[in-house]
Amino acid sequence: MRKLSEGELLSLTGLLSMEKDGLAVAKVMKNLIGDEELKSQAEAGVLAAEGRIKGVQQFINENQITGGIK
Repeated sequence: MRKLSEGELLSLTGLLSMEKDGLAVAKVMKNLIGDEELKSQAEAGVLAAEGRIKGVQQFINENQITGGIK
């Protein structure tokens, strides 16, 4: 794989950061929902966010990307 530019690294870092922040908010909101149907949809959203985060992390690991991405 080609080396990523600084802009690409920043974009990847920003994407991962936004996903993690969104996941944290979604988990808190899920606990506040009383309606069971809505709660199950919120849970599906949490699982989807976790999947996206794992996908980005897998991409980073498989391509041995470094540069401050945590």
